[in-house]
Amino acid sequence: MAAPHGNGIHTFRPGHRPGRRTLLRGFAALGALGAAGCTRVAAAGTNGGDLLDRLRAQGVVRLGIAGEIPFGYIDKDGRLTGEAPELAKAVFKRLGVDRVQPVPTEFGSLIPGLNSQQFDVVAAGMYVNADRCKQVIFADPDYQMLDSFIVRKGNPKGLHTYQDVVAKKARFATGTGFAEIQYAVEAGYRQSDILIVPDQVAGLNAVEAGRVDVFAGTALTTREVVKKSAKAEATAPFAPLVGGKRHVDGGAFAFRPTETRLRDAFNVELRELKRTGELFRILRPFGFTEAEMTDLTAKELCGQ
Repeated sequence: MAAPHGNGIHTFRPGHRPGRRTLLRGFAALGALGAAGCTRVAAAGTNGGDLLDRLRAQGVVRLGIAGEIPFGYIDKDGRLTGEAPELAKAVFKRLGVDRVQPVPTEFGSLIPGLNSQQFDVVAAGMYVNADRCKQVIFADPDYQMLDSFIVRKGNPKGLHTYQDVVAKKARFATGTGFAEIQYAVEAGYRQSDILIVPDQVAGLNAVEAGRVDVFAGTALTTREVVKKSAKAEATAPFAPLVGGKRHVDGGAFAFRPTETRLRDAFNVELRELKRTGELFRILRPFGFTEAEMTDLTAKELCGQ
């Protein structure tokens, strides 16, 4: 949600964040399958679905995107790009589907839109979490992501973790729907005291103006947005604590629960792109580093 990823090619613009991001809880009500666990959802399609055959016959796959840099967006030249669309082009071509077609929507509408067949797959760098796994099935993550803070130059308050923010009573901000809201609350920060801003650019502005001491986002988002700032810097990436344990997020493609055959075929090609290093070559122009490549699985992140 999750695009926190900076991109080395495109100009970083304000945008809503995602998936990857977004609260750990709270979207379960959006899907008709909210009561099912990840295992039950994956088994819902008894024959694995026929979408892959239909896509091959049509020669085009519709991608749900959220207009978020660097995950999936339309650039200034009207071209579909971003880490997820570029990866989709590579994977679906290997699956015999030559074209991708963007279907832009709000991030919160991606799962409902997928399950109502407005598009065929969510290609938005969406974070995999247990609530979403009740509504859709995920491919294995194509990237993993840690958190980072935007702070004033020199990090005068010494803020490196959410626990630091709480202990030092720092003024804290993060983005609308970001997972970082829950991480801060988990560390003991009162949710009512959190300043919610639209995106990472607004967060940078708040830090530079002295309205807050720290803005929390993904490591990719923060390192990209501070590149041209003379007043702010990004802290070293770190894993937030969830239930007392280090938590690493992972972003992936999402499919309707009945389409296990397409999801499994996608995973086969994704694993091959990981093995050959082609996945990193696709994601690197969007600001991803080798440290953000991952062997995490959807099963792990779904909590099975």
